[in-house]
Amino acid sequence: MDIYLTIEEKYLQAVDKLDYGYNKKTMRLLNEIIAAEPLYARAHYQLGKLYYYEIKDYQAAGYHFKTCAELEPSFPDVYGDYLHLLVFLDMGKQVQLVKEKALNVAGVEAAYIHYLSGLHAEKKAEWDAAIAAYNEAFMQATSKYEKDTAEESIERVKAKKSRARKFNYELSN
Repeated sequence: MDIYLTIEEKYLQAVDKLDYGYNKKTMRLLNEIIAAEPLYARAHYQLGKLYYYEIKDYQAAGYHFKTCAELEPSFPDVYGDYLHLLVFLDMGKQVQLVKEKALNVAGVEAAYIHYLSGLHAEKKAEWDAAIAAYNEAFMQATSKYEKDTAEESIERVKAKKSRARKFNYELSN
């Protein structure tokens, strides 16, 4: 039987298992960490990822992401996944709050945060807001992939906006 002397060692073991897809053992280790140290924010983050991406329990994922962000607001990794979940669930007010908070945290991938904000606006057919967010994502891009994604998104929204105008014009006749 493995004996871990510290919470940090157990956390590193859980993350290592997560990288290899051992979700049951990872889940057990992370829950043991939280049982021993409920304020261990990064364990909440990893549980949030498991619940969101693997188990598809969005309420539990939201709880753990939110808890992590509240316990360790300067932890940049949580914001991308948390915002992704909120956009997926179409939680408009929370999207804006988490976006604003995220953009004030050092180390956050700002281009991704703006991209998710644009995606949320696009899903709500708010074309101008989506284009503005994707433009900001482009300006914050630090890789070719981020730049290309932002450009493709801008073009997609422009096409939707143009089609929506044509559709409205045809209906008014």
